[in-house]
Amino acid sequence: MKKLAFVFPGQGSQKVGMGQSLLDSNPANQALFDQADQLLDFSLTKMIQAGPESELTKTAHAQPALLLMSTMVYRELLNREIKPSVVAGHSLGEYSALVASGVLDFEDAIPLVHERGKLMEQAYPEGAGAMAAVLGLDQQTIEQQLADLDEIVDLANINCPGQIVISGTKAGIDQAIPLLKNAGAKRVIPLNVSGPFHSRLMREVAENFKAVLSRVSFSQPTIPVYSNVTAKQVENADQSKELLVKQLYSPVRFEEIIEDLLEQNLDAIVEVGNGKVLAGLVKKVSRRAQVFSVYDQVSLDQLTEWYREGE
Repeated sequence: MKKLAFVFPGQGSQKVGMGQSLLDSNPANQALFDQADQLLDFSLTKMIQAGPESELTKTAHAQPALLLMSTMVYRELLNREIKPSVVAGHSLGEYSALVASGVLDFEDAIPLVHERGKLMEQAYPEGAGAMAAVLGLDQQTIEQQLADLDEIVDLANINCPGQIVISGTKAGIDQAIPLLKNAGAKRVIPLNVSGPFHSRLMREVAENFKAVLSRVSFSQPTIPVYSNVTAKQVENADQSKELLVKQLYSPVRFEEIIEDLLEQNLDAIVEVGNGKVLAGLVKKVSRRAQVFSVYDQVSLDQLTEWYREGE
């Protein structure tokens, strides 16, 4: 049996029509979509299948949509007896990993991430916060440049060598862009997001979210699961809750998580959910890594064929 890590994508991976081939090939998956609709005050199914994209992209909609998509793919893999030895997620994807590891029940997770998304959207005045991807510059150099600003700008996502996302006030991001380019960044790309996620500006929403989390039951992980905040495996349910609060205003240390996974003698790292973003990040950490992205029927069949080779 091959040893796998499953990694789950976060916001930005959503797309209208995602998962349709898996619904077509296995109508039983519709029950999961129906369950999500019953847990929310709107039809997530219609939004995923028909859009409009502007609605699906909203944080409060994208987060449950991506959790739903990743959970469907995960269950398809389990149906084929393809199981992970360890799981991790990128930002919102950590919630999908917690569902996979048994820490969170799906029926609790869907309304939880919807509420999380609403709080994040409301946390900072629209247009006053921003994020940008910095390409081709190391973490130390970026931190040195940000230290000179008179506005709040923090590291938000440490994704892979040469790709770090910064987050803060719109004025701060505007100030940082020319500084970072002058310091040697190949590109600094403003991101289409609704707020300054994973920055100090999210501390207030973190306190509000803590109250929401207190009403949700967490269990001990049945599969080792990583925290974005520590880049280490979560020890217990209480620690997981505490770290999810901190995650809102702390950087996502995805590169460190991948480095740790690559030391575990895995046969492959499998991206479980829509798109191929995380697979690309893994390859930038190690070109030799065996990586798969599973998001439709074709990619599911390809992984299954590889997994069963030599049986």
